[in-house]
Amino acid sequence: MVTFYRRLPKMGYVKPGSLEEALELLEKNPNGRYRVYAGGTDVIPKLKGRVIQSPEILVDLKGVSDLDHIDFDEQKGLYIGALATVRSVETSPVIKERYPILSQAAGSIASIQVRNRGTITGNICNAVPSADSAPALLCLDARVLLYSKNGGERTVDITDFFKGPGLTVLQPNEILREINISASPENSRSVYIKLSPRSRMDLAVVGVGVLLTKTNGTFRNVRIGLGAVAPTPIRALKAEAMLEGSEVNDDLIINAARTASEESRPIDDHRASAEYRKMMVEVLVKRAIHQCL
Repeated sequence: MVTFYRRLPKMGYVKPGSLEEALELLEKNPNGRYRVYAGGTDVIPKLKGRVIQSPEILVDLKGVSDLDHIDFDEQKGLYIGALATVRSVETSPVIKERYPILSQAAGSIASIQVRNRGTITGNICNAVPSADSAPALLCLDARVLLYSKNGGERTVDITDFFKGPGLTVLQPNEILREINISASPENSRSVYIKLSPRSRMDLAVVGVGVLLTKTNGTFRNVRIGLGAVAPTPIRALKAEAMLEGSEVNDDLIINAARTASEESRPIDDHRASAEYRKMMVEVLVKRAIHQCL
């Protein structure tokens, strides 16, 4: 029997040399049948496995060199270009110093070979609920900058970017050019914890990100991001509200972790049951808060 799993389906391929060329191409995108990719670590295996429909044209952004950057400005914050690799985000000195939760999340993604090829923007555009970078970006109140030829630029909060499993607000004629993150609150601490059978080599069964500040014995600037426990990555807003402005104590942390678990909406699948995922949200949120303290 012949299997075609390892073969890419027949399709066109184009590698634009500039952002303008790519946007010009997408403006003529018939019924969304052109598919943009950066690293290809998600889209290529899916095309080989016939998990997604084959596009008419595969648009490779690797030729657009000005999309490969990580820039920081004290006033404007951090800018991560569409071609910045997961590995470059993981190892960036400014990200490790000022946004450690994002460096940790990037370092938990797949193998080093994949991190050297894949991109952070691709990780969120793939829009799987278990995307490791998503809880970190939610905690950091990130924004995504979307570009189109005629529509110009629009900025979308990361909380509004995900619409469902595999679905985002990206239009067929748009490219996610950059991720922008403002400066983190002063003296804040943050951590990302991933639960998976084989550490970074597997998708997250549960992913938890926590960012907070402890000021005069009280919680401030509390953000809790959850991955793999709902149709999209989510913020545990009720748990955040319980902690915000309250005095730090163990009973409060236990109750907030339980509330975060109740906010999650996981499913049963081959990797874990919904019940187990809820239990581990409670455990990991509590652990992450204590680590931040």
